[in-house]
Amino acid sequence: MARFLRPLLWGTTYTRLLHLWVPMLFVSVWLFIDSSKPWVPAILLIPFGLIPAVRRGEGVQARFMLAPGDRDGKDTVFSVTPSAGWRDRWRTVLWLEARLLLGWVTCGASVWLPVFAVDLGRAATGYRPTDDPVVMLLDPHWSCALLIPLPLLVLYGAVVGLGELVTALARHLLGPSPAERLAALEERTEQLLERNRIARELHDSIGHALTVAVVQAGAARAAGDPEFTERALAAIEDTGRAALEDLERVLGVLREAERPVSSRPTLADADRLLESARTSGAKVDAEVSGPLETVAGPVSREGYRILQEALTNVLRHAGSVPVRVRIEVRDGTLSLEVRNPLPDGRAGSGRGSGLRGIRERAALLGGSARTGPHEGDWQVHAELPSH
Repeated sequence: MARFLRPLLWGTTYTRLLHLWVPMLFVSVWLFIDSSKPWVPAILLIPFGLIPAVRRGEGVQARFMLAPGDRDGKDTVFSVTPSAGWRDRWRTVLWLEARLLLGWVTCGASVWLPVFAVDLGRAATGYRPTDDPVVMLLDPHWSCALLIPLPLLVLYGAVVGLGELVTALARHLLGPSPAERLAALEERTEQLLERNRIARELHDSIGHALTVAVVQAGAARAAGDPEFTERALAAIEDTGRAALEDLERVLGVLREAERPVSSRPTLADADRLLESARTSGAKVDAEVSGPLETVAGPVSREGYRILQEALTNVLRHAGSVPVRVRIEVRDGTLSLEVRNPLPDGRAGSGRGSGLRGIRERAALLGGSARTGPHEGDWQVHAELPSH
């Protein structure tokens, strides 16, 4: 029994009831003007519902009064945008008419069922009401008191049931159209892609800086040479400053969605990466050929990150080994290759977030990337369209 009466404790039950009563205020005003034509409000709702902004207002009302749990819009139950086309406009008209009809039923039940219960109580005391056709059929008797809970239960069922019904209709008629659902899905996809890109940025820049710092600090401690230690500390400082700049730029992207990305490093800054790897103990042999300045900005920036991740993997997994770096621009293609001997002859797994990030960057630009053993070396090879 307690479970049956639980809806009486829900605030949603009463906000839905209020939502059904609201249209009847307009109807009541009209009935004071001309009670002989009660159907006029339903006719006036047709042109009113065709106004695009009405759909937004109805959606906001439904969100706050029919489903308060969706106020933040996480479930996107109700659309809160103006009508985008005639289909949405006619759905709004149909919703207004249904809301008006259910409002009539709700008001009738809210008024007459309590009156019926009162008349039954009066009949139980021996009084015969003359304005209630149902009670007039009963003989005044104390047994009429046994029937008093009946209209109250019907009222309870009507309030809860009509609230559920109007909410279901609102979800169907005020819910997002297929175009709105597609737009929301596209927006969500863009957000996920942006988060993925920022995650790659943080992994590449901060991961590279930490790897270089750890390798250089270890080498300086093992060398026992004050001059080498001085150079290592200077390199760690430079790498740390660059990492802080990258971190500030990525955080700026998070704060300002429209912030330009022109400040990101490009392949023109590749010397900084190569020098950082050299100061960490790697023997880097670099070859750059072709008009590097003609490479498109997005390609050059992603190429820089691919080179950065490849060098970071060398320092992290192979240590101070000879590294061959080749950057070539030819026939509309940017070719990046980083090769190093496999440590202790191990083949490596070819997996990991860094290597996956290299392949993802290349694929997003319409290119390709291969990572893995090649002719006794570990190779990272990327081919990207330069324009």
